[in-house]
Amino acid sequence: MSVPQNDYDLIVVGAGIIGMSTALWAQKEGLNVLICDPNPPGSGTTYGSACTIATYACIPVNNPSIFTSLPHLLTSRESPLSFNLWHGLKNPRWMLSFLNNCRAANVRHITQALGQLLTCADGGLDPLIAEAKAEDLIVSNDCLYVWSSRSGYESAEDSNAMRRAQGVEFDELSPDEVRQLEPNLQIPIHRGLNFKGARHVTDPQELVARMQKRFEALGGKYLPQGVVRCQPDDTGVTAYTGDGTEIRAGHLAVTAGARSGQIKGTGAENLPLGTERGYHILYRNHGGQVSRPVGWAEAGFYATPMAHGLRIAGTVEINNIDAAPNAKSIAYLQRKSHEMFGQLGNPDDTWLGHRPTMPDALPVIGPSSASSRVILAFGHQHIGLTLGGVTGKIVTELARGQVPQCDISNFAPQRFGRQD
Repeated sequence: MSVPQNDYDLIVVGAGIIGMSTALWAQKEGLNVLICDPNPPGSGTTYGSACTIATYACIPVNNPSIFTSLPHLLTSRESPLSFNLWHGLKNPRWMLSFLNNCRAANVRHITQALGQLLTCADGGLDPLIAEAKAEDLIVSNDCLYVWSSRSGYESAEDSNAMRRAQGVEFDELSPDEVRQLEPNLQIPIHRGLNFKGARHVTDPQELVARMQKRFEALGGKYLPQGVVRCQPDDTGVTAYTGDGTEIRAGHLAVTAGARSGQIKGTGAENLPLGTERGYHILYRNHGGQVSRPVGWAEAGFYATPMAHGLRIAGTVEINNIDAAPNAKSIAYLQRKSHEMFGQLGNPDDTWLGHRPTMPDALPVIGPSSASSRVILAFGHQHIGLTLGGVTGKIVTELARGQVPQCDISNFAPQRFGRQD
């Protein structure tokens, strides 16, 4: 029996920041790579993020305070969280697993695991920024997080202590010190944290586009088709695109974000991948309101100065991935942004995206239970832009048969056990 000939060393499914980072790392390391996505690279969740390279973001959404604050979060008009009850009832295992991971011991484990991976983030991303000649898209001016109430700040003290324990460097700021840095803030300020050395991206889709250009200059191929299923065997993987095309490769990487579970035969369809829908609004003529990303803790969003204006990005909506946009979330961001800066007028753009989320707030990175020829890399939740580079480096090391330099034992797909 003849062995099927592989067309590529690696097929990457999904061309967001995770997928394009994987493709560029693998191509520059000598692999022959094809990346597949029916949508323009970087046009999905990557495009609409808060754009922080958040190496300080080791604290998960899961938190012990959820148990006491959930009723308020679900019912208050001023809450950054919205929840579709019917969706929750249809996905009880995911919801129960999420709540179980809000226990203090689990949160400590999650924080440590994310903290360890985040120490590798710059080493994974910076070489790609240099390869893509995208240094002009990166701003190094720290990141500010502010609380407008004593109670809000005190409720975050345990989280901030865990950040320090993970080596995150930040300065605690008084109200006057916050206003000296960002004088346009109009909300009450109780306390602020300034995360030293934090950076942000002024145009994440342009970053991905430049990475794609460099990837193709190195010989990589981009196919504007989606992969709908795959069939792994001992020598490689056969991928099937939406138009029926068959493509062979030695390995296949699933980096399709919140839609990764829709690709049959990868093993991703058996994992508890959920979606945190997030929103942003953009004020084109107000980019100078802040000089760095400013997160308003109680309101659950960032204000970020972008190439195209001031982006207000955040909130969490637990709902079906294909549900219609929630007008209340957009109205919330507009209302709160006016509280933060005064009357900004109507936003010039609105956006809805889908953060891929596992119930333990940790990404899935590693060989699939279906086959070691299939490598899974998704579920990065709020920090995909931050972890894209290091994830791509890890996937490349796995595809080359190497042991990753970063410990990925906490992110193994097998941690969820058998999923029926």
